[in-house]
Amino acid sequence: MSTLWTPSQRYPDPAVVSVTPEFDQYRLPLAKIERLSTGHRWCEGPVWVGEFRSLVWSDVPGNAQYCWDEQSGSTRLFRAPSNHANGNTRDRQGRLITCEHLTRQLVRTELDGQRTVLASDYQGASLNSPNDVVCHSDGSIWFTDPVFGISGFYEGEKAEPALSPNLYRLAVDGTLSVMSDSINQPNGLAFSPDESILYVVQSRGTPRQILAFDVVNGAELTRERVLIDAGERGTPDGFRVDIHGNLWCGWGMGEAGLDGVHVFNPDGELIGRIDLPERCANLCFGGLHRNRLFMAASTSVYSLYVNTQGVAGG
Repeated sequence: MSTLWTPSQRYPDPAVVSVTPEFDQYRLPLAKIERLSTGHRWCEGPVWVGEFRSLVWSDVPGNAQYCWDEQSGSTRLFRAPSNHANGNTRDRQGRLITCEHLTRQLVRTELDGQRTVLASDYQGASLNSPNDVVCHSDGSIWFTDPVFGISGFYEGEKAEPALSPNLYRLAVDGTLSVMSDSINQPNGLAFSPDESILYVVQSRGTPRQILAFDVVNGAELTRERVLIDAGERGTPDGFRVDIHGNLWCGWGMGEAGLDGVHVFNPDGELIGRIDLPERCANLCFGGLHRNRLFMAASTSVYSLYVNTQGVAGG
């Protein structure tokens, strides 16, 4: 049980595993996994708020968002009810962008705390349940819209979908465009460091896959292909990319060695693992130098210092 979990008493942490020697350069021999908060239902969408040295994340079925303070080590309620918030990120102005299941909207929290609805429908039809979100350096916002939040009453309100589960781009001028309507329940997404590639989890593929698209002029997608086929190795969910182009993916299957984080190089080869006692839904990089990995894993949030940095926009 996760409640019985204790951190490793040894350095290096045996739960940080080099699958290939390539991962050795990203491990810190004197860093180990820490559990920051526990007792939640399903943690998702972690985002680092650097000016307050804090981490914000969503408990989707708990209908709340929480905030962990790096200086005190304490967790407090950030927002409740949260409209069954899921994924979060921050734009280049530092504003919080949140996917809400209950309202079926993408919203922004302004610097003064006011709430702005960014997207609620496409061509007059209501969105399904925005799931995960990233920002491009041109100011556009990209998000996925599967049906998970309207499939029952646990993570939102049950409803019939009015749209296919699309991948969207919201332009600076407010224009909402479908970038792909062929992904079987799109979930986590992230850009490569130079933003030339967009990665998207196809979460109802059998097996699950992480797809890659070439990004043309920041506004078009071409050359869809499978980068990672999970096969029998578990379930990818949300992920982020480091400055070397590696994908740090929330992972799970309820088995030892498959719950936690899987790390893939830009060619899609598994190079490392971070083994956790519970399935990891999503993650982000944060801390002063963006070298601390924060992992939202089912009922708990964990962290690990690593020898790389996350890219901006996640």
